[in-house]
Order: sequence, then C-alpha cells, then structure tokens
Amino acid sequence: MHKILVTGCAGFVGSTLVERLLGDGHAVVGIDNFNNYYDPQIKERNLDHVLGSKNFKLFRADILDFKKLTEIFKVEKFDKIIHLAARAGVRPSIEDPLLYSQVNVLGTTNLLKAASDMNVKQFIFGSSSSVYGNSKQIPFTEDDLCENIVSPYGASKRAAEFFARSFHKNFGLKIVILRFFTVYGPKGRVDMAPSLFTNAILEDKPIIKFGEGDSSRDYTYIDDIIDGIVKTLETDLDFEIINLGNSNPVSLNEFIETLEKLLSLKAVIKNMPMQNGDVENTWANIVKAKKLLGWEPKVQFTAGLTKYVEWLRAQ
Repeated sequence: MHKILVTGCAGFVGSTLVERLLGDGHAVVGIDNFNNYYDPQIKERNLDHVLGSKNFKLFRADILDFKKLTEIFKVEKFDKIIHLAARAGVRPSIEDPLLYSQVNVLGTTNLLKAASDMNVKQFIFGSSSSVYGNSKQIPFTEDDLCENIVSPYGASKRAAEFFARSFHKNFGLKIVILRFFTVYGPKGRVDMAPSLFTNAILEDKPIIKFGEGDSSRDYTYIDDIIDGIVKTLETDLDFEIINLGNSNPVSLNEFIETLEKLLSLKAVIKNMPMQNGDVENTWANIVKAKKLLGWEPKVQFTAGLTKYVEWLRAQ
C-alpha cells in the first residue's frame, strides 16, 4: 500500500478516485482549493463519504502556492502523486487564458518540482484529449504532434505535458501522462453536456445544440477512467503518454436521441453555430493502454448514460 497525493481531490474524477484508493487500502492525502468554477458546495459534498476516514487527510491549498506545497510534501512524504487539479473547460479558457496558463502550467510545474525535490516514486498527470485539437489523424494516437490545438485549455495541458517530459529527462522523475477523453458518470461536472442536457430536458427547458449535431465525443465512463488510473499506479514505467478513452465516438445527435429515450421525454432544442475552441471529433486509439496497462473500457455509452441518469434522478 502507498501514501498517495491526489490533487483536485474534491472534483468529479478526483473525489471518485479518492474513494477507490481508500477502498483499496491506500493512505490518501488530498489537495483542493475549492474554487468557484462551479458551486464549491458541490465539491464539499463530493468528499462527504471520505472526510471521516482515518486514512484520508485534506489540505485546502492552491497548487500555485509553492511554499505551501513544499511544506505539505516535507511533512507527508508521498510515495506517488496523481495530479488532477486544473482549470477545466474549453470555452471558459477562451475568456480567461491567463488563469488557465497559470493554474494548468505553473501549478503543474510547482508539483513536478516538489515531487522531484522529495524523490517521489511516480507522478501521474491527468491530461486531456483537448491536446489533439482538430487532429487529422483519426483515431487520436499518442505519437500525434498535436499541432492543431484550438483552445487555450488544450494548449495549457500540452504545455504542462512538455514540462512533465522535461522533469523526467532532467531529474529522472517517473511520469505517466494519461489523456482522458470526455469523462462522464455520477458526480459528473455540472458544466458538461450530460448534466446540462439531462436537467434541461427534465425541466422542459431548451438545450443548446452547437452546429448540425454531427460533431462527436468519445464519452468515457468514470469507473473506466478510475480503473485506468489505478492500473497505472501498479506500473513502473519511466515515461509514457497513454490515452484513456472508450474508443467509440458518439455524435451530438445520437447523444440527444439516447437521452430522450432514457428519459422518455422530448428535448426542446435551440440551434446555435459551432463555438470557438470546440473540436469536431474526439476518438481515442487505446492500443497502448491495452498493451502497457492491460486496460480497456468496460462500460458502453448507453449503459453509462443510464447509470448517470439514475444517479441524477436520485439526488
């Protein structure tokens, strides 16, 4: 068993991961600044099930505060780090690219430096399919040069990846970069389509459909993402970039139709043009994940969306 730091521990993926790690018997330390990207009370509730655990410790801290990070690292002496803290969202990154570069690039560099200084055994970085942008190479593979990034968010994640590689090369820090593809499921972020669309349909409010509906996303269920992270913890890789995706893109029109069937309700649709920063398609090549991690997704889209809708209705 290990002592593991999870940054962004109060978020959707972070809090779900903390529960899994504690269940597996690890000691977990979480860092989160509970920012207001969405309602901080949601993040507080995300940790309700773990705050009483003797194996979990929470630090309300900002990854931009290098002095505080250093203090935490010196006291806690982590074996491994799973870095999930970030400013998320493509469209908000266009509105405030400075904030995204600070948190996602400098914040990541702070953690890499602290990890290197304290000889941490493994650094797992949660990156994003947004680094591929509108790549011409479909499905997206890890050796893509990522020359078609279309959002500051994607650019900030790619820049953080470069910093991670440099820390491996210069300081020998063992690093695995996991590129997540459109994660959804219970506790899913309120600014993403599953939450926005489901709530709108249930409340008979219009959903906004950007473009003709033929854009697609490689929706990946939260449990599969968590399994991929846990399998990565069990490896001893020096440096790798690995896609974690369902490898089964779903068009926006198909997404809406599936949701209508699950809810037995018709969506009121407001059509809008495609937005700046939005990519046309995402699709993960997962050959590398299968080979290096022994991982592949188990939950297909309709089954995962069914679970999400059941969870949302129970709230």
